[in-house]
Amino acid sequence: MPDVRLVNLTKTFEGGRIVAVDHINLHVRDGEYFCILGPSGCGKTTLLRLIAGILEPDEGEIYIGGRPMRGVPPEDRDIGFVFQTFALFPHMTAWENVTYGPRVRGWPEEQIERVGREMLELVGLYERADAYPRELSGGMMQRIGLARALATGASLLLLDEPLSSLDAKIAFELRYEIRRLVKALGRTAIHVTHDQAEAMAIADRIAVMRKGRVLQVGTPEELYMRPKHIFVAHFIGESNFLEGFVEEVRDGDLLIRLRGDLSVRVAGAGRKKGEKVVIGVRPEVLQLRRAGEKEENSLPGTIERVMFEGVITRYEIRLDNEDELVVTSPSMVAKPLRPGDRVMVVVPYGKAFVFPYPERGLKEELSVE
Repeated sequence: MPDVRLVNLTKTFEGGRIVAVDHINLHVRDGEYFCILGPSGCGKTTLLRLIAGILEPDEGEIYIGGRPMRGVPPEDRDIGFVFQTFALFPHMTAWENVTYGPRVRGWPEEQIERVGREMLELVGLYERADAYPRELSGGMMQRIGLARALATGASLLLLDEPLSSLDAKIAFELRYEIRRLVKALGRTAIHVTHDQAEAMAIADRIAVMRKGRVLQVGTPEELYMRPKHIFVAHFIGESNFLEGFVEEVRDGDLLIRLRGDLSVRVAGAGRKKGEKVVIGVRPEVLQLRRAGEKEENSLPGTIERVMFEGVITRYEIRLDNEDELVVTSPSMVAKPLRPGDRVMVVVPYGKAFVFPYPERGLKEELSVE
């Protein structure tokens, strides 16, 4: 199983005017299911094509299994590629598509037969071996595409938005199946997606990209619970953001003064008194109390909208200082509150993130453009 190392990798287009990949350093471990996550246009597909050898970098190096890839063509990199749009040969049956790689590599017929059968059985489509792509559903075609990539015996699997062309239910089911198959075969996988729920569900680790750069690498739990960048807190899951100034620094916590003479005490370090900051807090950790039930770190406001969303109930609240918050609660235990009700929103100590205020402003920093 190979590891993949990217060292100072850079790729530009249009004479350097567009920087698609900007000095990226990354290490994907042996046998890891690794996701590259980011909004459309952030450079993640370009990064995958550089690893595949479809594109050559302007700067930096790629190492697969410790071997430098500079000048090595795609067919000599020991990779299997699963495309977003299936990319099956329309004039070939499922069997012919899956066995195409081994056949062009000149494998013995007995080995081709064995691998073709194993791969089709692995994806549960051996009984459709004689079907042409036009006779298969989207989910089936993507399974055939996966089987074709695996049939080559490649130890590194690259997946470029493999589920984005499928309907939501099939994509939801197939994401777990792809991970199971890759892990069962002991392959290393790099999976590109813009869907944070997809990445969180299947990845061992995730690299969050934005505008050609990697902002943070970590497990799904690390990225969700301990985001190091305000955009990561915004893009992974959902967060509320409140602007304020550090009024007091004491023993590892901060008193943050918000607009309208409201304040909250949060855990934090590395900030200075008087510094402008942004507090990020997940909707599910906020607690609601009826007006009058004041306690520490509670902010007064009015419910503007209540939405029942099945598992959770969502409350949209306007604080008395005009800031807006979203609070979510499990529907089975949600409080019987209605629009217009006065409430106190409690920010539990230790559950908020504190970020320095972005130089270009909060709205611009959160933009996916």
